[in-house]
Amino acid sequence: MKMHPLCSGQHSNPFAASQRRRDFLQVGALAGLGITLPQLLKLQAGQMALPPVETYKPIATSIIHIYLPGGMAQHESWDPKPFASPEYRGPFNPIKGVTGEYVGEKFAKTAKILDKISLIRSVTHGEAAHERGTHNMFTGYRPSPAIKFPSFGSIISHEQGPRNNLPPYVAIPGVIAPDQGSGYLSSAYGPFALGSDPASPGFTVRDLATPQDIDDRRFERRRSLLATVDEHFRHQEKSDSVEAMDSFYSAAYSLITSSQAREAFNLNAESAKLRDEYGRTSAGQRFLLARRLVEAGVRMVSVNYGSWDHHSNIKGSFESQAVQFDQAFARLIRDLDERGMLDTTLVLVSSEFGRTPKINSTNGRDHHPRVFSVAMAGGGVKKGFIYGKSDALGAEPDENPVGPEDLARTMYRLLGINSQKRLILEGVRPIDIVNGGRLIEELIA
Repeated sequence: MKMHPLCSGQHSNPFAASQRRRDFLQVGALAGLGITLPQLLKLQAGQMALPPVETYKPIATSIIHIYLPGGMAQHESWDPKPFASPEYRGPFNPIKGVTGEYVGEKFAKTAKILDKISLIRSVTHGEAAHERGTHNMFTGYRPSPAIKFPSFGSIISHEQGPRNNLPPYVAIPGVIAPDQGSGYLSSAYGPFALGSDPASPGFTVRDLATPQDIDDRRFERRRSLLATVDEHFRHQEKSDSVEAMDSFYSAAYSLITSSQAREAFNLNAESAKLRDEYGRTSAGQRFLLARRLVEAGVRMVSVNYGSWDHHSNIKGSFESQAVQFDQAFARLIRDLDERGMLDTTLVLVSSEFGRTPKINSTNGRDHHPRVFSVAMAGGGVKKGFIYGKSDALGAEPDENPVGPEDLARTMYRLLGINSQKRLILEGVRPIDIVNGGRLIEELIA
């Protein structure tokens, strides 16, 4: 009887043996997810979809995610410690809002709308580096060397698609980190970036108009020619880049040819009075444009503002940015409320982590991911509500710790997306939109 090479002691191809082991482990891992070998082969052949998951009716139809890069200090903003000693309390005197809760001294206008927002004071993760913390707070996932996870906006774009000829996901004024991108999804689900600051003189959005020397007939002829070329290459190559570029061109033509889409980006349509009330600042005009975009049909607007990495002189550095943020944020919430949009527009304010509880030797605060705060408003969130608690010094969660995956799962639920749904990576591997986490039911109105 002829023995198998592995039984007879003969040397087999080590690469082939390694490949067999990998295949076995892959099948075993997928079986742990409830997928059998025949099902795996069907997935590879593109003949099988993943099992359907429960669908939810959305409470929020749009989200404005205001991101404050650098790590905003919780003591100076959402979670002040008015009765702590000066080296922990910091350089400002906390003030009471309309609900009786304290916020930072430079959030005077926000204090007047605390009855319209919720604060989570117990957000926590273990990443003290900017890049890794940013990844957590844009994706709901810890960074992985093996997988590039998609951002919230790309998931929303993938799951819900565009409305009214507008891109489903817009970044204002642009993308500050790869973590705002599409990750393992097609690049077609990445953000539409403005390319300039809405507060700058003569602000225009790039790519929203045809060149001056091209009339409508010539424009349509180019569009037809491009479609012919695209069709040829689509038959020759089945790559993400080809499919994504096709989607990009289609979206671009929709934007250029739609007066409604172009008008959504037109800040000059707003009254001078309202623009002044938001503030003729980067924060003010970015937040106002975000409101215009969700009003027109954009599903997610990601707004980046400021640099909050205050290792030294936190008094001067924080104040210069906080005053702009305070004016713009308070006006945004009131504006949404006045227009009847607050109940269907979720507003999320976050940063990659917080700051150390004790003022350092250069009168600043250093990176501190162990506890920090997030603000939320509208879109099904309770009003005037505080969830979670940090300890007396603002150093650790004291009650109800919230991880990025909890925050992501709750946000998706409000938007009507089941975060337990699995998406297929590279046509084979199913990956949860959010891995684990819990729905923060106490936060939902």
